[in-house]
Amino acid sequence: MSTSAASSSFHIISRIAAAILGGYAFVWGFIALGLSGLYALGMPFHDSEALSNILGFLLYLIIFLWTFATANVNRAWLILVGGGLLMTGAGALIQQSLL
Repeated sequence: MSTSAASSSFHIISRIAAAILGGYAFVWGFIALGLSGLYALGMPFHDSEALSNILGFLLYLIIFLWTFATANVNRAWLILVGGGLLMTGAGALIQQSLL
């Protein structure tokens, strides 16, 4: 296997992993933030849970496609994992303030 073929294979595997794993982390954070934020605003828990999950599913589809369309896979990893961590942290802080 040549160096260019190995590099191409790594690039493809990295993009697939970013789409699946990074997208999952991003959507996890989105759902955590959405659920806690909507509940803090007064929406019933199960309604905010359902709405966050429905929007999260749609967001996952968009993120999955965007990961393959973006030019820089490193930037995609940074946005997906970093954004997921930030949103999860913000959701946890909102949840802590409700207790």
